[in-house]
Amino acid sequence: MARRCELTGKGVMTGNTVSHANNRARRRFLPNLVNVSLLSEALGRRVRLRISTSALRTVEHRGGIDKFLMKAKDVELSDRARAIKKELAGAQQA
Repeated sequence: MARRCELTGKGVMTGNTVSHANNRARRRFLPNLVNVSLLSEALGRRVRLRISTSALRTVEHRGGIDKFLMKAKDVELSDRARAIKKELAGAQQA
């Protein structure tokens, strides 16, 4: 399983650990990912995703997973999230 947020695309970054003596060693900055199940009002069921905590805050700020996905760009979303977005679009038209 990739260390990548399914909603925002946030992933692993690399950089340096710098000591007091200014010695540099390579390191990885991992995103803070959590497994969550969010309630979709339009679909009437829970959606399980692996997202970053900052994405979770954004979902809550926008008013739920339905509103977040309808506003999100398809390029940033994972395949699962894109499928859920397509399902939402179909449910809202019906």
